[in-house]
Amino acid sequence: MVDEREELLKGAYAAFNARDVERALVLMRPDVDWPNGMEGGRVRGHDGVREYWTRQFGMIDSHVEPAGFEALDDGRVAVQVHQVVRSLGGDVISDGYVTHVYSFRDGLVSAMEISA
Repeated sequence: MVDEREELLKGAYAAFNARDVERALVLMRPDVDWPNGMEGGRVRGHDGVREYWTRQFGMIDSHVEPAGFEALDDGRVAVQVHQVVRSLGGDVISDGYVTHVYSFRDGLVSAMEISA
């Protein structure tokens, strides 16, 4: 099961980096609970994630590359991610590692949390 989740998440990161929002959304539950890492708070559902990412892509150029996966005892998966955020002009705003923690239901992502 962990390998399936890891492959699903790799596909989601690849879709995000390609700005293929619809390809990423099919890997999430329709009622997904997602963090708004730019403005704070949370967004919900495919429409909420789509609107948030579309707004984000219009403001910054972010690239996230999974560097490691860890199955947690509660069924979630933690992913160490190398995240590079650039201005739309190409200047590096941030370059570092964060951890994304995913919950799953029915084989799809149901929620994500960001931790330092």
